[in-house]
Amino acid sequence: MELDTILSIKAMDAHYGKFCALRNIDLAIRKGSLVCLLGSNAAGKTTTLKTILGAVRPSAGSIEFMGERIDQMPTEKIVGMGISIVPENRRIFPKMTVLDNLELGAYLRRDKAGIEKDKEMVFELFPRLKERVKQYAATLSGGEQQMLATGRALMSSPKLMLMDEPSMGLAPVLVDNLFDIIKKINREGVTIFMVEQNANMALMIADYGYVLQNGSIALHGTSEFLLGNEMMRHAYLATG
Repeated sequence: MELDTILSIKAMDAHYGKFCALRNIDLAIRKGSLVCLLGSNAAGKTTTLKTILGAVRPSAGSIEFMGERIDQMPTEKIVGMGISIVPENRRIFPKMTVLDNLELGAYLRRDKAGIEKDKEMVFELFPRLKERVKQYAATLSGGEQQMLATGRALMSSPKLMLMDEPSMGLAPVLVDNLFDIIKKINREGVTIFMVEQNANMALMIADYGYVLQNGSIALHGTSEFLLGNEMMRHAYLATG
């Protein structure tokens, strides 16, 4: 693995029973980068994230994080190494307060001073969460719940943050604001691997992108390359 590569996937397959969900996936994410994974519904995007986190075991190939094989590790150990996720549809704990949700994100940490520092960082990124710190998560709007899910992931102090469809269900004005914040988090040094159906928005902030079709990588390249690619324009970018 190259020295600046934080995550490397090589020749990976993944199955659900006899169904092959991912086939021969090769993917590399450089430290400090923002990489997006694009594709239609059922292309295998969420399965890719689940396989990285250990929720799905690859049936072939390997996954390395910071030079160490993780493809047979339990999810808790993978998270403890520095990978967090902002899951699809938020999946916050609705009957717990905003603060309780955030503190759950730090459940593997023991550095109290660092936890408090990261909590303040989350409140700086998302002032609305600080205003609602004692509210139950169920009372938040969809945009606020996405903020909370992102903040909870940041509370684990991740080296790599996975994001699964962060713009899903949000109004366009909220999507613009969220993507600005994602870019800011990346500039602060957090490597981000983002699954997203809004290809235009994702490529506007990403450094590099991969396109999945039927469980295989059909195309990859820099954001500039993908934004100008004819197949991308016709299939995903709705520009002609």
